[in-house]
Amino acid sequence: MRGRPDWHVCHETIHQALYQGGRAGLSRELTRRLRTGRPLRQRRRRPDRRSPRFVAPALLIDRCPAVVEARSRIGDWEGDLVIGRGSRSAVGTLVDRRSRYLKLVHLPDGHGADALLAAMIPLLDGLPAAARWTLTWDQGSEMARHDRLAGHFADGVYFAPPASPWLRGTNENTNGLLRQYLPKGSGLTKHDAAALAAIEERLNNRPRAVLGWRTPAEVFTTALAG
Repeated sequence: MRGRPDWHVCHETIHQALYQGGRAGLSRELTRRLRTGRPLRQRRRRPDRRSPRFVAPALLIDRCPAVVEARSRIGDWEGDLVIGRGSRSAVGTLVDRRSRYLKLVHLPDGHGADALLAAMIPLLDGLPAAARWTLTWDQGSEMARHDRLAGHFADGVYFAPPASPWLRGTNENTNGLLRQYLPKGSGLTKHDAAALAAIEERLNNRPRAVLGWRTPAEVFTTALAG
């Protein structure tokens, strides 16, 4: 703050100031200016009230190799679903931690565990082995068949604890960018494989400050070639 460099306002204070007020939340005038378009903040379920979703044993993110945190190689992916209106449709997202390179998973047959598995396997088979080290996801039921995906990653599949999206921050940020093309409250079935490929291309060729203004595609392909 001016005159008091030791003072600062954290993002949570700003959020509370914006959303505090009437039950209706932010006005339409304000929500139009937000990328999420969300008039109210969503409450998250308490972690201790969530039940385990997987039959096959799962590894938590704290078991990940240290190299994943360092972002020193390509092939360490974070994954999630972008959900459409009424949870009736979804698009899978995979983001490489180092390069921010994006792969979208077309899910025309729903987003249950079997549908996700069927869509993910050919996508992963299309990636070079050198670009498949780890996958980190949340504990959504769509990953109940994670044991069938683990063999595609040299160092395995890992899961973030419930209600901890910041542990998959690269994916969360990318999903925010995707909402420009896949708006909240819209049906996602209208986006076929070709449309998703076009969105991938746009985001993978967008220069990023975090990459020194290189594009995710440039960083990803350069690392593979090296």
